[in-house]
Amino acid sequence: MDRPLDRVVDLLDPSLNELAGVSLDDARRRVLSNDPVAVRSLPGSFALVARDGVAVRMARSLDRPMRYFLAKRKEGPALFVADRIDTLHRALEAEGLAAQFHPSYTRMVPAHHVIEVRLVGCPDPDPTYQRFVAPAKATLPADLDVIGRRYVEALAAEIALWIRGLAPDAPIGVAFSGGIDSGSVFLVTYHVLKSLGLSPARLKAFTLDLGQGPDRGQARAFLDAVGLGLFLEEIEADPASLDVDETLRVLEDYKPLDVECAAVGLALCRGIRARYPDWLHLVDGDGGDENLKDYPIEANPELTIRSVVDNLMLYHEGWGVGKIKHSLTYSGGLSRSYVRTYAPARRYGFKGFSPYTRPAVVDVAEAIPFAELTRYDVPTLYSLKGEIVRRGVEAVTGLDMPAFPKRRFQHGAVPESVLHQRLSGAEATYRQRFLALYA
Repeated sequence: MDRPLDRVVDLLDPSLNELAGVSLDDARRRVLSNDPVAVRSLPGSFALVARDGVAVRMARSLDRPMRYFLAKRKEGPALFVADRIDTLHRALEAEGLAAQFHPSYTRMVPAHHVIEVRLVGCPDPDPTYQRFVAPAKATLPADLDVIGRRYVEALAAEIALWIRGLAPDAPIGVAFSGGIDSGSVFLVTYHVLKSLGLSPARLKAFTLDLGQGPDRGQARAFLDAVGLGLFLEEIEADPASLDVDETLRVLEDYKPLDVECAAVGLALCRGIRARYPDWLHLVDGDGGDENLKDYPIEANPELTIRSVVDNLMLYHEGWGVGKIKHSLTYSGGLSRSYVRTYAPARRYGFKGFSPYTRPAVVDVAEAIPFAELTRYDVPTLYSLKGEIVRRGVEAVTGLDMPAFPKRRFQHGAVPESVLHQRLSGAEATYRQRFLALYA
């Protein structure tokens, strides 16, 4: 039975859910059912909370951060749910409960799981987790043409589903560097618009230039190579606008690479918003590196080629729920770091879309037989992404996509030496500065 003095305070913005053909009430019922098949079948993007008596169940897609805080009251426990730490803090202040708060006491709902919290009093039991995204590994043939086509077909299907949910004339911006991920997203979006009989004139490729950054030339070269140079729009900004404290407030995290990425993302979103006060939709290639395991293994002493290839969705979820190194406060992998994309966009009023994060695309990526294709050779692994995506884009769109070497977003907008003049803190320093916001 419900205990009427227990409370669930849902501070999530329901308008951010994008559930094609599914009502919000139906989506919540699916989460409440704790049926992984029912939750996995939810189309699009969501962050949902539902309650049945003392059981509260929550679930989110990879592109929607979702946090909670369990507060103690004489009347009974109160569970606060939001997308941000500062939103939870303000809500607790309003209830006279701020003395219980510390950022490390907040909890992140890990992506791809239904989490259940039971409001049964003190002490509260640990949450339980039910996975609802569980791709089968290595089921595709070791044929790069087949893999590429399947992968980009899945990408195109997700982009088409998303576009059908927009207003027919809504402008679409792509955060664009000319790299493999943003480049493929742009070309497939262009192709899908034409296939649906919609005007591609509503599309722009926004490239950030903080001064002498290599992405400016790369973006031009990419689009000129496919005859689409007219879609490029450069957003210029001053490196002096990269502000550590503002970034820490918006990001609510302290990993240096994520701080750098979020700072540059804020500059891009700020520039687009200044030029286009009413622009709403931004698309990006986030998730592409994680899907095709394209991160420098040698930069992380915890990783080996075998751990990257053999662990399910390692880059998406970190070491995973229930593992020693899983952070309850932040989750792991892209489940944690996606905030670097989400938070800057929300700060400036954009609705983001990252089609590479959708489960149907991740399913295809996990089905790639990486062990067979690479024989656990690191350079071979690094070479796969460009080949797979290039072949897939050509098969689906007919366009011969350039494939430039990998470079992080922040390192393309400005030379690394200039970037590190503005953002040079260590993780411990950033962590202290973030926690000082709540001192």
